[in-house]
Amino acid sequence: MSQEELLLDSGQPNENNRDRKSRSRIGLVVTGLVGGSLVALYAVAAPFVAPALRKVCLPFVPATTTQVENVLKALRARSGTLVDIGSGDGRIVIAAAKHGFHASGFELNPWLVWYSRYRAWREGVYRSTSFHISDLWKVSFAQYSNVVIFGVPQMMEKLELKLASELPRSAKVVACRFPFPTWIPESTAGEGIDTVWVYDAKTFKSHLPRRKLNSEHTSW
Repeated sequence: MSQEELLLDSGQPNENNRDRKSRSRIGLVVTGLVGGSLVALYAVAAPFVAPALRKVCLPFVPATTTQVENVLKALRARSGTLVDIGSGDGRIVIAAAKHGFHASGFELNPWLVWYSRYRAWREGVYRSTSFHISDLWKVSFAQYSNVVIFGVPQMMEKLELKLASELPRSAKVVACRFPFPTWIPESTAGEGIDTVWVYDAKTFKSHLPRRKLNSEHTSW
């Protein structure tokens, strides 16, 4: 074998090693990118999915344009403070602020709260809006004269008692998608999934003492 052939044969293993190392580095980079993407996806998605894992969940389902219009129609003769319980991406709060309300939203999902604050700033109503990361059961709504709730059936009965005990007699409550189980609405607006039910605090607060007494008897 000539000297030139020996040199070519001796160089081939080195080239193979370089190829394997190059493929290994590429594999590590791809693995890192995929892993990082999955972590980022989880970080973004987890706050949206987590509410569905709670015993009584309030999942984020954006209000339709018709639902927002029906809420504003139900409160067209009202003013003052307004709170949206489970405010999601802030569209109810922002729309209410544009109609003269001092509006607040309470939401457990921090990503949605931050996004709501950004939207309020972008749409020029950040001075008349506020958004809070908070559990609705740990907040008092006594300062609000208008309440909007996109609830789920599992929570509505408990929320009846909370609102009846906290709200002033001048308050109005607007329930969207699901009505309260025992309260009698004074009016409704819309139809189907866009229906909203309007409740007068003077009516539902008048039944509060009797309901509390019945609840105490039941627990004996």
